[in-house]
Amino acid sequence: MDIFGRDANSVDVGKQLRIMREERNISMRSLARTSGLSANALSMIERGLTSPSVSTLTKLADALQVPITAFFRSEPTKQKIVYKKASERTRIPFNRGLWEGLGGEQFNGHLEAFSLTLENGASSGPNSLLHTGHEFVFCVRGLLEYDVDGQIFYLEPGDSLIFAAKLPHKWKNTGGKVTSAIIVIAGFEDSERPSEFHLAATSGDENITIEKY
Repeated sequence: MDIFGRDANSVDVGKQLRIMREERNISMRSLARTSGLSANALSMIERGLTSPSVSTLTKLADALQVPITAFFRSEPTKQKIVYKKASERTRIPFNRGLWEGLGGEQFNGHLEAFSLTLENGASSGPNSLLHTGHEFVFCVRGLLEYDVDGQIFYLEPGDSLIFAAKLPHKWKNTGGKVTSAIIVIAGFEDSERPSEFHLAATSGDENITIEKY
């Protein structure tokens, strides 16, 4: 078993690396430059000739701007109707928070829904996020600060926010208590997985794990 609680032999990390690199139209030479790894090392990983260490995957995740968990994801069967029990959610803890999938990862359409639970001070990081589609935010509890293209919005329980996701945005729990929010992203391009943009900003920690409850 690997550190992500999965059978290491069931996950083709090299294939996932190649898919993510090609999705972003990044050449191997360019990825080598931004990650600090050699093109030869990347080639060997993509061809399955060598297994990357956690530190190597962390460098690649930073260069691709995805969470390290993206290398271990499996593509679920897409469905027209998704019924998700609370006990079946995919849960990914990150620094001072928790991401929970609400079935969008299995839906056969351009829609992703997830919840965020944030401790005091948890944020999406210093850099703004931007991607295609539209984003809907609903604050369930606590106080959530959303910065959208330089405008600051403070969401309290029951408050909502909708904006074009191509606008630079970031979020932070500025209250003294735990904050929870539901986020729905729709209308994004086929090549994008917008929930990973949100996770990439918060992770970067090689101790992150994927858990099924």
